[in-house]
Amino acid sequence: MSMFSTGILVLTSPLHTLPLRIAPVLSSAAQIVERTLYVHFHPGLNLGASGQARPVYIPPVVDLSSLISHLYSDAADVCGHLDVRVLLTNMRGQPSVASLGSNGGANPFPSPQSLSHFPEVVLTDYAPQDPGQSSLVAQCLQKYTGHCYVCNPGLRSVLLHPQLQVLERSEEKEVEEKSKAQLETFSDVVVGGTFDRLHGAHKTLLNISCLLANRRFLIGVSDKELLKNKVLKELIEPYPQRVQRLEEFLGDVKPSLQYEIVPLFDPFGPSITDPQLQCIVVSEETKRGGEAVNKRRLENGLPELVLYEIQLIKDAHHTEIEEEKISSSSLRSRLLGTLLIPPKPRSDLPLVPYVIGLTGGSGSGKSSIARRLEAMGAARIDSDQLGHETYLPGATAYHRVVEEFGADILNEDKTINRRALGRKVFGNEERLKALTDIVWPEIALLVKKLIQQAKEEGQPVCVVDAAVLLEAGWESLVHEVWVATIPEEEAVRRIVERDGVSEEDAVRRLRSQWPSAKQIQHANVVLCTLWEPDHTQKQVQKAWDLLQQRIKQRLQETGLPS
Repeated sequence: MSMFSTGILVLTSPLHTLPLRIAPVLSSAAQIVERTLYVHFHPGLNLGASGQARPVYIPPVVDLSSLISHLYSDAADVCGHLDVRVLLTNMRGQPSVASLGSNGGANPFPSPQSLSHFPEVVLTDYAPQDPGQSSLVAQCLQKYTGHCYVCNPGLRSVLLHPQLQVLERSEEKEVEEKSKAQLETFSDVVVGGTFDRLHGAHKTLLNISCLLANRRFLIGVSDKELLKNKVLKELIEPYPQRVQRLEEFLGDVKPSLQYEIVPLFDPFGPSITDPQLQCIVVSEETKRGGEAVNKRRLENGLPELVLYEIQLIKDAHHTEIEEEKISSSSLRSRLLGTLLIPPKPRSDLPLVPYVIGLTGGSGSGKSSIARRLEAMGAARIDSDQLGHETYLPGATAYHRVVEEFGADILNEDKTINRRALGRKVFGNEERLKALTDIVWPEIALLVKKLIQQAKEEGQPVCVVDAAVLLEAGWESLVHEVWVATIPEEEAVRRIVERDGVSEEDAVRRLRSQWPSAKQIQHANVVLCTLWEPDHTQKQVQKAWDLLQQRIKQRLQETGLPS
């Protein structure tokens, strides 16, 4: 079966039977679609008779919210690589007069809805009673989908026949009766969150909120101070990027709603001042936050919001350092060691040795990572050690530093007193630049010399361990930039413990360096030593293994032996 980038799955089974059928259907769909899978509900749709296959409004029932949660949970387990999006345009109670067709029937699609990605294939769980009808059903499915959505002109159709679990008849009847209860909806609904790297839990929250909202959906997106204590906050997508992803997703899901996306700089935002809001959607862990919102609304003379609680989605693939629920922090931790940004082509550098520039702030664990890479086979170049060499008597930089800063920086044995020199440049950007303009080019020459030596020795990979890699502009010496990051409070604790300095001095040292967030903007790979050493080892091993694959591919592309 051919693979398609984008597909749309039309589910025709009764809603009460779908919880047991979703996983095998999604598993089958994942064999055909590789990027985006839209899901369209039309329970009871008869694709065996083309005249009857037309879109209609499906009333939102209580069961639908749990079904949506179930679908995204199953999607995370069986087709995690797919961007699954449940479409709700046809999920509505009483249709407006404008939506009534000439025959008096309600049509949720007066014209086909445009999606962010054009579907190339339409799939369905509909099973023809007569196998000979398959061709007719496929044609009817294409026609039906074309009425609803703007699709690729060469739209293909596929009938899925997964092994479906069957409910006992008594159990089925009980579930069916339960599923008929109507869902209470609201004019204006609000939610809040970080919405970093939209995942199944976010989509569940957003989809159910769209289902509950009839007119307006207000979304508060955490930014600035609210991100301060997030795990790996430096890897959180920029606010404009998170908003753009939200707008695209929501525009696909239910374009009829009025969406307002606002930044959140405190836990409440407009939820405590907007008089039109009626409902706030919360999870098990944010319910107390919803209650706090209502307390503040009462203080402001506003009515309380209905708290609609959804369940958290369990993460079947979480590790010992990750949360049991699907969360953005877990997804960010899984990015560690992977290629975040492809390296720029470097025709000016030979492919052998392949040079990694490893940087990070004081206390980040950068040097421990460099030693782990050395144990895996990389030639390690310690730029800090090379820096010490540039200050030795007889070195080119030695004479220029003494000439620039005076003989009073010398010890009795004529070596440079680094503390005395430090006092002359600390807090003085002009004098510091004068020093680095002398020393950094000399260190760069020594790095180049050691890279050439590694080449002559047949070393396939070099790692340049350099705290000032980016400040000094040494990216030109390396193929990839790797950054070690750590929360500032942990870095301070390590510096105090390692160097015996005060917390104030440790903070001052860190503030004189590039912040992690700025370094990560230039990073191809990010690593973090916050957790136990064995987890750091796993990160570095993953990074090393993926690096070997990239090097092999590059060598094959250039025709060199791998």
